[in-house]
Amino acid sequence: MIEINVTKKLLGQSGEFVFSCNFKNDTTELISIFGPSGSGKSTLLRMIAGLEKPDSGEIKVSGVTWFNAEAGIDLIPQKRKVGFVFQEYSLFPNMSIFENILFAQPKQDAKKAKELLRLTELTELADSYPSQISGGQKQRAAIARAIAREPEILLLDEPFSALDVNVKRKLHNELLRLKTALNIPILFVSHDKEEVFRLSDKVGMIKEGKISNILEPSEAFFDSKFSSKFSFLGTILSIKKIDIAYIAHLSVAGQIVQVLMSEGDLEELKVGDEVQVGVKAFNPIIKKI
Repeated sequence: MIEINVTKKLLGQSGEFVFSCNFKNDTTELISIFGPSGSGKSTLLRMIAGLEKPDSGEIKVSGVTWFNAEAGIDLIPQKRKVGFVFQEYSLFPNMSIFENILFAQPKQDAKKAKELLRLTELTELADSYPSQISGGQKQRAAIARAIAREPEILLLDEPFSALDVNVKRKLHNELLRLKTALNIPILFVSHDKEEVFRLSDKVGMIKEGKISNILEPSEAFFDSKFSSKFSFLGTILSIKKIDIAYIAHLSVAGQIVQVLMSEGDLEELKVGDEVQVGVKAFNPIIKKI
């Protein structure tokens, strides 16, 4: 069970704002926190881990209060059973992969460490050092080390953002496989729509600095008013006038597509907007999301 009801004043691209998160979940699902850069995604994970302090509210995991502003409860990170995987891996360079995992365990247990190596398919690299392995292997080692802490919740802060597309997709498969084996809640932060949609059981969307509900990925990303026959997400790269109409060029999953727009669409759409494109009476329509 995760119960989070916190607020914290943050500084974003448009100035100061109050980030707030209020949700609870009693499953071992993978929940993604999705939003633009600077919206508070990583800060939320850091508050759960005890690395940053909320201004107000409460955090409870498995029925234990980790933070309560009114009661003055604020467990130090070492007393919170959290596995945390950062973007930059944070492996100890002077330790082998096996030693990195052993070091993270509450009580060193070589048998359990070897099982984690097997689970993350790193057995043959047990004696290698971080400088000797690839980025994808380092990320798997970082996940294995986080699990070695025997956490009650696993926090993943954009763990695949620095990897190329092919490696990233392989690690997506690894995470989906691990999710079943671990049987603990996972909070996953990303601003990659494709990644979030593929990996998530539920999605917490940050809108105007707030997370207030957890949705199915299809509910989070797609407007139910659009036809299911044709619908995709994209980002507007340019808008050009051609005769009496307008053409929008969109980036969609690494591809460039163009969509016809009306003059009325320009009132609410501009370059840089994320949009959903769908079909209505067989004519594509475009809507800001």
